[in-house]
Amino acid sequence: MTHFNPTRRGFVAGGTSLACTLAALPVFAQSGAAKLADDSLMLWYDQPAGPWIEALPVGSGRLGTMVFGRPAQERLQFNIDTLYGGGPYVQDNPKFREALPQVRALIDQERWKEANDLVSEALMGKPIKQMPFSGAGDLLLDFPGVKAAARYRRSLDLDSAIATTQFIDGSGRHRRETFCSVPDQVTVIRLEIEGDGAIDVDLGYRHPDYQPYGGFGDTKYDKDGVVFVGAPWDHREPLNAEKRPGSLAVRADGSDALLIEGRNVQAFGIPGQLRYALRVQAVGDGRIEAVGDRLRVRGARQLTLVVAGETSYVNWQDTSGDPVAAVRQRTAAAARKPFAKLRDDHLKAHRALFRRLNIDLGGREANARTTDARIKDVPRQPDAALAAMYVQYARYLLLSSSRPGSQPANLQGVWNEVLHPPWEGKYTININTEMNYWPAGPANLGECVEPLLKMVEDLAVTGARTARNSYGARGWVAHHNTDLWRATAPLDGPLWGMWPTGGAWLCTTLWQQYQYNPSPAVLRRLVPLFKGAALFFLDTLIEDPKGRGLVTSPSSSPENNHHADIALCAGPAMDRQILRDLFDAAIAAQAQLGEDDPAFTAAVRKARARLPADRIGAQGQLQEWLEDWDASATDQQHRHVSHLYAVYPSEQVNVRDTPALAQAARKTLNTRGDESTGWATAWRLALWTRLGDGERAYKVLQGLLGPARTYPNMFDAHPPFQIDGNFGGAAAILDMIVQSWGGEVHLLAALPKAWPTGRLHGVRAHGGVEVDVDWQAGSLTRVRLRGPARAGVTLRHLGRSVAVKLDARGHARLSASDFAAPT
Repeated sequence: MTHFNPTRRGFVAGGTSLACTLAALPVFAQSGAAKLADDSLMLWYDQPAGPWIEALPVGSGRLGTMVFGRPAQERLQFNIDTLYGGGPYVQDNPKFREALPQVRALIDQERWKEANDLVSEALMGKPIKQMPFSGAGDLLLDFPGVKAAARYRRSLDLDSAIATTQFIDGSGRHRRETFCSVPDQVTVIRLEIEGDGAIDVDLGYRHPDYQPYGGFGDTKYDKDGVVFVGAPWDHREPLNAEKRPGSLAVRADGSDALLIEGRNVQAFGIPGQLRYALRVQAVGDGRIEAVGDRLRVRGARQLTLVVAGETSYVNWQDTSGDPVAAVRQRTAAAARKPFAKLRDDHLKAHRALFRRLNIDLGGREANARTTDARIKDVPRQPDAALAAMYVQYARYLLLSSSRPGSQPANLQGVWNEVLHPPWEGKYTININTEMNYWPAGPANLGECVEPLLKMVEDLAVTGARTARNSYGARGWVAHHNTDLWRATAPLDGPLWGMWPTGGAWLCTTLWQQYQYNPSPAVLRRLVPLFKGAALFFLDTLIEDPKGRGLVTSPSSSPENNHHADIALCAGPAMDRQILRDLFDAAIAAQAQLGEDDPAFTAAVRKARARLPADRIGAQGQLQEWLEDWDASATDQQHRHVSHLYAVYPSEQVNVRDTPALAQAARKTLNTRGDESTGWATAWRLALWTRLGDGERAYKVLQGLLGPARTYPNMFDAHPPFQIDGNFGGAAAILDMIVQSWGGEVHLLAALPKAWPTGRLHGVRAHGGVEVDVDWQAGSLTRVRLRGPARAGVTLRHLGRSVAVKLDARGHARLSASDFAAPT
């Protein structure tokens, strides 16, 4: 991280007179919320952000903003959740259906190169890539009067969802707050000064094409991890107007507002069809004027900027919206509210969800150190409080990037700096999108799943087209990626894209989330999705030529080769495992809704019974493929552990019911190794947790929390940034304490010795039950349950299973003695 140097250019020479002036300034009046801020929920730093991965994120689901906290020139980088490249398009390859039987025959004959070549030519989508999630540019706030800063602090309070920058200079004491309001759908920037000075600021916009590919600043690697080299605190970044594309317009929109209009990029041959707009409106006690493409404020003591962003996206086939009208309406409405009202409305909306869960793992004294220092020292200095904050940070990120009415959280949530991010920043549905939602249920944020459900409903429409045109099948299918336009064809090439089970995994994810928040209204939406996904496989599963049952073909075990340069196969373990869960969910959801279709149910049961069982290979490992190819796979430490889906997030393989398969999964994990990319480390953590090995899980967690896999702002480092590691890691930490599977709630199932005393309150279990757990010296002390009145709950602890019935209020209390063995 950039080092703050208070002696850099412009610092007032008379140190004594400056100190006297500052000492005379009053302390800022703080709200009750600020006074009661919990330091265990505070990311804080004594330096401004240099590169992007040091900036702090705020978001409302639809709008994301990165706050750099620079005194002399603040940078606020924006995202709009629907600002993707291209426009509505059909990706299905017209050669697919005719070539499919030949591809299957070549796979059966193990003529791998010929099969690979034919898939590349005839089955891959056109274009072979999907559309990128693009940045919406920067607002740069130049403060000509700020020449130096002291007593600097910037922070992100997870409980208030407010990023704050504070410092003092020769003109006074500065305080800046930034938050994204869900009720008002605007980013709010509040600037205040106390002392003899005033706020003078010039605001301008910079298009994201200014940023180089990647956009994460200069990086280098050393033995301790990744070191980021960024701009000094007083560096002023250029607006760089000469690089703006011709479709961009920045102009005054009244005497107190600036309007930015642009068009999205063409991508992979698909013309840009979206218009977007940002509008910033200023309210304050100084002189405010919009001059050309700048907003100028002079002599203010307090200033509020409200910023709205929108695109012309209506849905995946309609781009006729009016973004200018939308941003004008939102900023005008927000600007009419007093700042205190904007802030209070924001706090109520955020805390209504965020405050449902509390976690304390001890070690709170570490909160006195800056967050970046704590991350850097994790390998040498374990930090239990940082693990607890990692959970709350992930909850904060999910609340900020996935709200009803927004798009789902993508590879980067809703935060991306560039026009064309790594992997297009889209939805990778062979693990990453699903992992984004692993914590939603247990972390008590069921509302955040709504955007994912809505996306799957869209995919059921576009995927039906792909199923019909490419496979000649009923139902719907989605392969390993999708985007804003809900493309469902295979892409990227045979290694990555020829995997037909992405839509099925999204369905099982929705079913798993439903267990935490059962709802008849949601169930009615799930049944047709599950039925359509199941129908596709009823039509496309084929007989294994060696008589082992029904298999998918062509497919792959995501992104892993079983022989050099060959991923294509039939019936990989992950496909079979996902289909077992999909078929079970399709039957169970239909039965719960009371809409049984006997013919469909019978067909699904028959197909499920003919899926090949999981196998243990010659090395004692859980086989990744139908054949025992694991030893010949070219990457024994591959990041994907696809065939362990059965362990987590599924529960087909577990320590209670399938001990031999669980032992084979341990063998596989040992071979794979603990160190991997960010999200893959999180998956390994979840797997060891579900296998009940708290000490091994803790070891993996230390690797995830350290500087090699966590950036200074606590974003997950793939590298580069991918948000799935944050979400997967948080879900796994919760699972170390409370697990829901097999009809039971497992308490302290993988608690490591490093967390001897702690509490987890408000974690959610299957059946819509909330659980409070307290423990001391590694032993359970108290359990409280809240859920549906008279509901039955089965708890497991120390090898004992205890049946509990909630009372008429839906409550129950237990102590350690309730789990003691009878004498």
